Amino acid sequence: MDLQSRTYVESILSVEADFMQKVYLWMTLALILTGYVAYRTAQSELLLGILFSSSFVFFGIILVELALVFWISSGIQRMSSNMAIGLFLLYSVLNGLTLSILLIAYTGASVASTFFITAGMFGVMSMYGYTTKQDLSSWGNLLFMALIGLILASVVNIFLQSSGLYWIISYTGVLVFVGLTAYDTQKIKQLAAQVIAESEEGRKVAILGALRLYLDFINMFIFMLRILGNRR
Repeated sequence: MDLQSRTYVESILSVEADFMQKVYLWMTLALILTGYVAYRTAQSELLLGILFSSSFVFFGIILVELALVFWISSGIQRMSSNMAIGLFLLYSVLNGLTLSILLIAYTGASVASTFFITAGMFGVMSMYGYTTKQDLSSWGNLLFMALIGLILASVVNIFLQSSGLYWIISYTGVLVFVGLTAYDTQKIKQLAAQVIAESEEGRKVAILGALRLYLDFINMFIFMLRILGNRR
């Protein structure tokens, strides 16, 4: 490889690394915000009283969260980067409210240990997705179908209350989001080559990437907690 080609490759790698750093920073900020809100909510009788005063309140917040994810994912091209950032942070706050139930249901020690285990798994799989030369595109449809099946099985088990199905869903959920972490990381890395990190478009793509990885981490954590967590 001649000097010019080497310089070009190094430039591309630097752009990718800078872009991914922004993605991880936004994801980390959202996780910190979610954790803080969840902790403060679990410690507040007033907030818990409001949150669980009616099932309409709790599930209403969940519906708003789903709407925000859909809005950001489908409409990010039509909004400013500042608006995308605001909606992402709002989502992380609302998610902290609903996830506070985990801090009530499980012991603090098991939540903490599961979080660090999840962080390790996430880090390994995200690094794999970032560095592998293998094209993970073929994983996309398989993981999407598995995710749909996971959602349907979870809904069915609300009525069946099957312990066997509960464990199948839990272990399958971990595997699905482990795979999605690698897949999404590679897709985000590929997007990095198509945008300028400091541009308006680049900031919006970074937020969208952070949202995807944030969702992968949160869902992996929830399924891991179902397996490893100790209930109070």
